[in-house]
Amino acid sequence: MAKPKPVTKAPNRRGSPEAIEKRRAARMFNDVLGGGGAGAGKLDGRTEKRRKRLMKELEDGMARGSRELKPLDVLQRVQELMDLGEPLSSIRKVAKIRKSNLPPESMIDVVDRLQKAYAFRPEVYRFVGIGEDVLRTAGVLQAEAARRGKKRR
Repeated sequence: MAKPKPVTKAPNRRGSPEAIEKRRAARMFNDVLGGGGAGAGKLDGRTEKRRKRLMKELEDGMARGSRELKPLDVLQRVQELMDLGEPLSSIRKVAKIRKSNLPPESMIDVVDRLQKAYAFRPEVYRFVGIGEDVLRTAGVLQAEAARRGKKRR
């Protein structure tokens, strides 16, 4: 009796970076050529649902309703909402701004390393209680000004 050959499944390529980029490029192409100029500022359904979920998580202080948001989670969510075009004022209405009880001197090195790794916008640090003096000392504000200067040229 012959052994049956194991069935090999085709790899799931739906989530590959190439497939994601293809879908994004196709959506953009359809928006540009399909007369989507009037609705160009409007988010697609999935992005709108993501925006709403991020806002709800910031409001509740919980990630998907199961665990409390860590300070890095707050920074990432605020950054992503700003990238989606959400105004800072509406984020400020729902997010609870945390107070930091650490001395600013102890936070400078940590903020510097975090900024080099993640390149957050300076505004997002307010939501975890980090002030401008720490950002200025850590070089975040100067780096942001230099980045903006390069874009304008």
